[in-house]
Amino acid sequence: MSIVKLAGIKKLFGGSALTRAEQKQLAKEVMLMTLARATASDTNIKSVEVAKVREVLTARTGEKFTAANVRVAANSRLYEKAPFERYLHKCSRKLTAKDRTDTLAALLEVIHADARVSDYEVTFFNHVARALELTPAQIAGLSAD
Repeated sequence: MSIVKLAGIKKLFGGSALTRAEQKQLAKEVMLMTLARATASDTNIKSVEVAKVREVLTARTGEKFTAANVRVAANSRLYEKAPFERYLHKCSRKLTAKDRTDTLAALLEVIHADARVSDYEVTFFNHVARALELTPAQIAGLSAD
């Protein structure tokens, strides 16, 4: 199943329980959704950011994406029903801490793609970190042995 359709997210919001395989799929969908939305966080979708999203997603999920896939995910009709942060917050409860920190690490790669960080991107990063319920220690990569 293609993660571009965000079927796991839709299923979760429909109230259905997820299988283990669907939870893994959900982690990929959350990463796609987050990185795609990051390209629009500063209201100026740059092709270098879209290219970086495609590169990062392929490296982290093993799946290939077109620029159109990223742009569609960034502006999905899904966000008409609920704000992006609400989707992330609900999904975070079904993701492992590693999935959540991996998504945030991937987001950092995308934010740095154009060699500058805008105030909008910083705000977006903070919203994502809060919605994914990550602690400062988790964001810094600290975990007890």
